Amino acid sequence: MAKFNVVVTDDRFKTYAEEAAVLEPIGAELVITNCKTPDEVAAACRGADGVLCNLAPMPATVIQRLEKCRVIARYGVGYDNVDVAACTRKGIRVANVPDYCAEDVSDHALALLLGCIRKIARRDAQVRAGRWDIGRADPMHRPAGRTFAFLGYGRIGRCLHRKLRGLNFARVLVFDPFLDEATIRAEGAEKVDWDTALRGADYISIHMPLNEKTRGCLNRAAFAKMKQGAIIVNTARGPVIDEPALVEALQSGQVNSAGLDVHSKEPLDKDSPLLELENCILTDHVGWYSEESMAELKRKAAENVRAVLLGGAPAYPVN
Repeated sequence: MAKFNVVVTDDRFKTYAEEAAVLEPIGAELVITNCKTPDEVAAACRGADGVLCNLAPMPATVIQRLEKCRVIARYGVGYDNVDVAACTRKGIRVANVPDYCAEDVSDHALALLLGCIRKIARRDAQVRAGRWDIGRADPMHRPAGRTFAFLGYGRIGRCLHRKLRGLNFARVLVFDPFLDEATIRAEGAEKVDWDTALRGADYISIHMPLNEKTRGCLNRAAFAKMKQGAIIVNTARGPVIDEPALVEALQSGQVNSAGLDVHSKEPLDKDSPLLELENCILTDHVGWYSEESMAELKRKAAENVRAVLLGGAPAYPVN
């Protein structure tokens, strides 16, 4: 009989060899489920000692029904689908994996940025439609000498900054209330407030967590403050952008183009107006992915669970 029961709440991987390699040696049985609703999660995890959670909802109503859970490890950086406060009240450790995909997400943000600057997806569609020599009808500008702004400057933002240095921006602005000016200056950037970042930037990349303060913070008022023709990239969380407001800004030309890997609703609705916009590059929340990052994520999430089940603390504690 297994010593521990560890439940995977949503089955999104082809194999769980990494998790098994970490957990089976301590006598843990890995149970793979595919829950969509809170009730399904609660039923599957009621008797679990540990939980490995991907996108499945884990609100307080689920946490209250867990009988002996000691740890919930989130596959990923964000953990907005887990009620951390409810876990803390119940004595359940919550962990994430904040460092597994900084290279991959920053690569993706850079690709989206350059795709918007050079209008790669739009030009591809136009060429396939028989158009050629589009030129000044769809003007492009070189990034050298322009201003870039980070909204949030954690691991991924700093990794992206390293990759951007060859583009020779005149200024790099950082809005991040959690970092001091000296830390940001040491990276070759300027610490600025929210309005200065929005008003000053030609290009904006979003790297903020999703919480009640950041939800919908890129709204009509924010877009109105931006330079005419600014470019926006979001590889963080979709709901930090008010999507109807972004659609309006893209349609009016206030925002020149956007590269979005994350969305308010995932998958996108088939009638989402974003799908009709040529000046919007859309990807399927894939910025985190490479074969290497996925293996690292799975191993580290399982190691968080193992550490707590053995009486220790997770390597990446949230609470």
